[in-house]
Amino acid sequence: MGLISNRRTRHKRFDYEPRYYNPKKDDEIKRRMRIKSKAQRRSSPAKAVWIAVLLLFALFIYTRF
Repeated sequence: MGLISNRRTRHKRFDYEPRYYNPKKDDEIKRRMRIKSKAQRRSSPAKAVWIAVLLLFALFIYTRF
């Protein structure tokens, strides 16, 4: 008769406190991660050139055959 009952299982709480926490070090790591993510977002114009060249090559092959 387990299908009819309204009892629901509950999730266990996660209560973790780090033993050694250094807020300055944490802020430094977060700052470096922001800088790194901004640098990765920039796309180089060479990538766009390669895509254009490959597209033109594909069109050339398509029109020849």
